[in-house]
Amino acid sequence: MVLKAKSSALRLIQFILIIIFNYQLCNSQIYEIGGTIGGTNFIGDVGNTTFINPNESAFGGIIKWNRSPRHSYRLSFISATISANDLDSDDPRRNQRGYNFDSNLKELSAGMEFNFFDYNLHEYDAIFTPYIYSGIIYSKYENLLFNGNNLQNSGNYEWSFGIPMVLGIKYRIFEKIILSFEVGARYTFSDKIDGSLPYNENFNYTFGNENNNDWYVISGFNLTYTFGRQPCYCNIK
Repeated sequence: MVLKAKSSALRLIQFILIIIFNYQLCNSQIYEIGGTIGGTNFIGDVGNTTFINPNESAFGGIIKWNRSPRHSYRLSFISATISANDLDSDDPRRNQRGYNFDSNLKELSAGMEFNFFDYNLHEYDAIFTPYIYSGIIYSKYENLLFNGNNLQNSGNYEWSFGIPMVLGIKYRIFEKIILSFEVGARYTFSDKIDGSLPYNENFNYTFGNENNNDWYVISGFNLTYTFGRQPCYCNIK
């Protein structure tokens, strides 16, 4: 009886281990890691308001977890410069005012990417799909202050959360290499990036529309390398 009970227990353990192994295999996914390079432009109370008008550089890194052929989780970090000049604006009032600024910005972003077409990296046919991405961003930028007729860096940094709204297209150029191009507007929960609403008790001069928050746009390319086990995408809704 004891041997029979032990044998039954061993079979039960084997059965459980098989279920766990199959679950892990079914839920193993493919990943992407790579770099980002592109350009930025600012939309706020200084400079022009053209939606896509890169005038500064941006670069960074990106990681993706392809959870299914239609969606993936994404984490990225971007280091960029943003600048604006009233002389580039079509608004004659801004031309006459003549403000300008440049600032270093760091962005951490996390969210979900949705593919319009099936994006199964284990199929050997050419893979191509448009996609959209959104989530949340954390931006850190230089605190600008108005000093006389100029905007200057205070030497301190501010931060803000925001929402990215990205539209892109991606294509597999080699078996494990994916190239994508995207344009992404960032709506920030701040009106301080251009110095129009300074956070400093010694500098209380404000300008522009205090009811509109700042935006910036990043346009550029992502080049990623794919790795990971072949998923079966089972039990995924």
